[in-house]
Amino acid sequence: MPTPRARLGARGERIASTYLEAKGYRIVGTNYRCPWGEVDIIAQHDQCMVFVEVRTRRSIEYGTPEESLTRRKQDKLVATAETYLQDLTTAPDSWQIDMVAIRLSSAGTNPQIEHIENVVQLG
Repeated sequence: MPTPRARLGARGERIASTYLEAKGYRIVGTNYRCPWGEVDIIAQHDQCMVFVEVRTRRSIEYGTPEESLTRRKQDKLVATAETYLQDLTTAPDSWQIDMVAIRLSSAGTNPQIEHIENVVQLG
């Protein structure tokens, strides 16, 4: 049985996927794992491959969703994205790492969603 934290994360990922699809993104994968880490959502938007980190919080007692994306996690996201791209037969024109920060009420309703593009500077 999943932990409450895992259930919250999965719920946030579903909310983020729905939000991104409504903005014209095509979801091509979820929960991609490799030895370097995990990417929550992989999407295509125009000619760009977008790797999306989803952060969901019910309170900011331990910080905002945006503050939880540490430098170490950013480095893991880049390494994971690069591993994914190496396995493709055709490379995308460009790629980036975005974050979808979701804040839920204490009851777990009324999501506030913030999409931050290019949250990790590449290169």
